[in-house]
Amino acid sequence: MSFSDKYIQTKNVIPLRINGSFLETSSTFKVASPYSQETLANINLASEKELEQAIDIAYDTLRNAALPTHVRAKILDKAAVEIEKYKEDFAVIIASEAAKPIKTARVEVERAIQTFLFSASIARTMTGEMIALDAHPSGENRLAFSLREPIGVVAAIAPFNFPLNLVAHKVAPAIAAGCPVVLKPAHNTPLSSAALVDLLIGECGLPAEYLSFVPCTGEVAASISNNEKVAMISFTGSPQVGWSIKEKAYKKKVALELGNNAPVIIQPDTDLDRVASLVAASGYSFQGQSCISVQRVYAHSSIYEEFLLMLKTKVEALVVGDPLDDNTDVSSLISTNETQRVSSWVQGAIDSGARRICGGGPNENSIVPPTVLADTTDDMDVCRKEVFGPVVCVMPYDNLDSVIKRANDSSYGLQASIFTQDISNAMLAARKLDFGGVLINETPTYRADNMPYGGIRDSGNTKEGPAHAVLEMTNEKLVIINES
Repeated sequence: MSFSDKYIQTKNVIPLRINGSFLETSSTFKVASPYSQETLANINLASEKELEQAIDIAYDTLRNAALPTHVRAKILDKAAVEIEKYKEDFAVIIASEAAKPIKTARVEVERAIQTFLFSASIARTMTGEMIALDAHPSGENRLAFSLREPIGVVAAIAPFNFPLNLVAHKVAPAIAAGCPVVLKPAHNTPLSSAALVDLLIGECGLPAEYLSFVPCTGEVAASISNNEKVAMISFTGSPQVGWSIKEKAYKKKVALELGNNAPVIIQPDTDLDRVASLVAASGYSFQGQSCISVQRVYAHSSIYEEFLLMLKTKVEALVVGDPLDDNTDVSSLISTNETQRVSSWVQGAIDSGARRICGGGPNENSIVPPTVLADTTDDMDVCRKEVFGPVVCVMPYDNLDSVIKRANDSSYGLQASIFTQDISNAMLAARKLDFGGVLINETPTYRADNMPYGGIRDSGNTKEGPAHAVLEMTNEKLVIINES
């Protein structure tokens, strides 16, 4: 039996994992392929009792069995090696449960390896700072420095769209910081998480009490907000759920990475063919189910129709089909409900005057064909909300200042970009685009796993990336020594 077969066999029932023990419960959930609807496995679901048990164990562990830094770093290094060993198996699991095209799933696995390596580096180099107390008259003969200590139990609530790497972005920094983790995987894509947890505990030397795998419903997970033994919640998902968690868990640190409707501004002085290629890749990778997928494109009116034609040609060349086929670029959305929602938004835009350049409408196997809409307006759902599907809207503009205001006119603020050869216009956009990240001559879909990544407004309240996540997951303790 291959590594992946342990997790994607129809008869499998995946148990909870708490304190190293595999637990079966009376409630299960069927994990099915979004593409074929074939049952991949059944997974046990925790009740509030099992969730509380996992939190209690994590809490007691940190109080009684702190992990030395060198041990944490060694575990993270080993994780990168083990994921590399099983990288094709992980890609198959991702492609099967998420319908992420296999070649895109392989990229996710490679990124997860880097996330663990960066986290290992941070574990080894994380320090406090020296404070020059004698810069103040009262500080003479005093030495001050700070220590960074684990914040406590981290509850990690993961999304479906990057079921390995976004789990890694929560678990790996927590290990680096020395925090025990209670992991709630995404309901639709828990199998990648199950495989990662088994690998970390079984092969990488992570003490079992430091990581619990607790799939559960949203209703059960809601109890985390009120559990005083959880110090921090790391959540990636919808703004509605994220801000609700923040409101209920007001005494905890709550790190939110939420949605976006990423804008791209195209100036007439840029290489249109290159931009069209990048938008065709960035708007439709994993069916647009990424919070930084290109969604709104503002093309200068002098090159608007030319760009539309180029983009149409490249989007129509994308291969649609089975996620396990090496040729596939676009496959199924995560559920039939999402397919229906995205299709209805597209049709609503067309009914309100948008031009369908290509795509539109549902296909077989919950697939929405890669869609380009022109002449959309900023008040349409496909522009104003987060589509989270394979849809790119292209609109003309004449003035850079005014189009920056249009790009900013959103409840979201994760990443945005501009394509231009004019350094003055590039810096104008960098300063005036009101987003957590501004990219120049690159689409907003770009993310390196060691960079500070996060947004403002309804896009979230934190920065991810191992170095930044570890700071969130630690407290700074000040130490002062009176030398006199």
